[in-house]
Amino acid sequence: MGIAVAVYFLKQTMQHYSAEQISHALRALPFSSLALALGFAGLSYFCLGCGDALAARALGKRLAFWQTALASFISLSISHNIGLAALSSAALRYRYYSRWGLSSADVGFMVLFCGMTVALGLSTLGSVALVLRPEDTAKLTGLGDQTILALAIVAACLPLMYVALAAFWRKTIAVFGHEFSLPTVRIAVLQVVLGTLNFIFVAASLHQLLTAISNTGYIKVAAISIIANLAAIITHVPGGFGVLEATVSHILPGAETLACVIAFRVVYYFIPLLLGLLLMGANELVLFWRASPKPSAQKA
Repeated sequence: MGIAVAVYFLKQTMQHYSAEQISHALRALPFSSLALALGFAGLSYFCLGCGDALAARALGKRLAFWQTALASFISLSISHNIGLAALSSAALRYRYYSRWGLSSADVGFMVLFCGMTVALGLSTLGSVALVLRPEDTAKLTGLGDQTILALAIVAACLPLMYVALAAFWRKTIAVFGHEFSLPTVRIAVLQVVLGTLNFIFVAASLHQLLTAISNTGYIKVAAISIIANLAAIITHVPGGFGVLEATVSHILPGAETLACVIAFRVVYYFIPLLLGLLLMGANELVLFWRASPKPSAQKA
């Protein structure tokens, strides 16, 4: 279903422009914009890695940052591209965290914790974008101003409610048959901060590319990015493939805009995917080498 939706949106977007137009626009993008976009993408993945470290801290597990960063980057760089991020990232995370003493329940908690961190960031930045750029949301969704304002209020309240629950909710929650407590207020606040920074950097990465061809403001790009992410989550399209292109092109039509979105997809999805696969392959080779029986030393 998700693939069919992706193909439909991509076809609807691409039919207005020729391959030559898009190719010319891609070649015209300055290297400095691509480099800055890649830098902001790296900061986004760094925030996601900090989310895993925070989850381990909430569990009371002592893991080095390189461990959580490695597991986070490999799992997310791959799951972002293949879809069903919760399931695919959980399987990949378990491959690493189980070696370091975490149980399946612990990994399940970490996936839920990191998913909540992302949701809190999406809600926080989304509420700001809805208030400051309601016209973009109206153009994409057809919703009225009052409805958009109500959605912004709800989105702003969700992080506040989560922090309040962390402060006052004393009951445990069950994850895979195991009982866990909500994080402390300090950790809950850090979740909101990390989740928001993640999406700030995602939007900044796309913004750097779009500013190469227009004077589009950051808040406008952030609003578009948030709506595209929500649409991708709802449709279960891997990496928002086709959805992001259609969303941005609807607000900012033109072959140059589409070229910027394609460049963003390479920067934020394809390059991390390649790096993630290389890291996973290298890690598996090291583990295989360590597990291989060593030939006994020959006697002189």
